[in-house]
Amino acid sequence: MMNLLLSAEAAIEEVDLSIGQGLSYSLLGIAVVFAMLLALMVVIKIMGALLGDKPKKADAAAKVDTAPAQGGIPAGKVPAPGSLGDIAIHDVPEKTAAMIMAIVADEMNTPLNELRFKSIKRVD
Repeated sequence: MMNLLLSAEAAIEEVDLSIGQGLSYSLLGIAVVFAMLLALMVVIKIMGALLGDKPKKADAAAKVDTAPAQGGIPAGKVPAPGSLGDIAIHDVPEKTAAMIMAIVADEMNTPLNELRFKSIKRVD
């Protein structure tokens, strides 16, 4: 065991690199890492193109145009998943409107995405 440590120390002492050689080894290592990352990115793009099942932009636009009108939402305008349409906010900050909706949902013991708020306005 002691011989192994001595030989490792001797090997370390025998290496004498200049600053230029050290920098060139560092740059070579960085270049190899970036080349492998680039190669991995290319492989992932190719696999995504071969295996991906993404709808084309034209298909997505056609789906939006043919969407039926539902609950006061005009055709072609699809709400976010879980939402129940637009809300008109009159003279009330958005933060306050959000707090009012959360309080109403809490008092009714109903999830917020199951309630439909049509408008919120300040009454003096």
